[in-house]
Amino acid sequence: MSLPVGDRPRRPEWMKVRAPSADSLYGDVRKLLHGQHLHTVCEEAHCPNVGECWGRGTAAFQILGDTCTRACRYCNVRSGKPQNPPDPDEPRRLAKAAAEMKLRHVVVTSVDRDDLPNRGASQFAATIHALHELLPDASVEVLTPDFAGFEEQALALVLAARPEVFNHNIETVRRLHARMRGGKASYAGSLQLLARAGEVATGPVATKSGLMVGLGETKEEIAETLRDLRDHGVEIVTIGQYLQPTPRHTPIDRWVHPDEFESFRELGRELGFSSVFSAPLVRSSYRADEQHLAISEP
Repeated sequence: MSLPVGDRPRRPEWMKVRAPSADSLYGDVRKLLHGQHLHTVCEEAHCPNVGECWGRGTAAFQILGDTCTRACRYCNVRSGKPQNPPDPDEPRRLAKAAAEMKLRHVVVTSVDRDDLPNRGASQFAATIHALHELLPDASVEVLTPDFAGFEEQALALVLAARPEVFNHNIETVRRLHARMRGGKASYAGSLQLLARAGEVATGPVATKSGLMVGLGETKEEIAETLRDLRDHGVEIVTIGQYLQPTPRHTPIDRWVHPDEFESFRELGRELGFSSVFSAPLVRSSYRADEQHLAISEP
């Protein structure tokens, strides 16, 4: 059970972030993205690392608009009924921005689009193709929704475009999954999607997933989730602290100490993950280029 508002501990020192530096690339990246009319999960989800990431010239692009057809209890992205169909020029503009940023690893995610026949998979595929054409030496990572009801068709479309990393976040442990994500999502379905991605891929692809802690889960449940992910072929995993975006979202159950995150990292390595990023401020796309490179490290 979550603590009453007045009894919740204040944000600890390890969760505090610095404002963007005046001499960083933050302003240039912001101007470029807004100039191309592109969305990023950095802004839409109010990521705490936006200053650091944009300051080093990276960003996580969000396609298919800014309105999600789901309403997960932890997510700050706007929910509702999208008013516009996918923008056919979005993949080109995104690839152009990535090229201007000289990205070597490009992360592309999206809102859920349950209103679309293939749940937006064709826009992912078009974006991957545009990036590979304009940035042939860059790797592409897609962080997709679950494509509920169109999983096989959607996976075939996305993976035929040959992204280097296929990411789908499990988000939380089995016991909390339905409560946090709603009836359209499924813990078992997310695991199956990740497993099928490795089977359907027509070329080399690393599978990746991530989860938040501080939602009321136990250490044993975190360990179970990590084992489930590894048993379904996931190679890269991220673990970070949940942050409550607004008072209407699920409250933080507890602040997880950095030492616990280190123990999760050690467990992940013991379980056989090739890359484990576990720390309070880690997010799925945080230093995603380093997460990908870590696969080849001993």
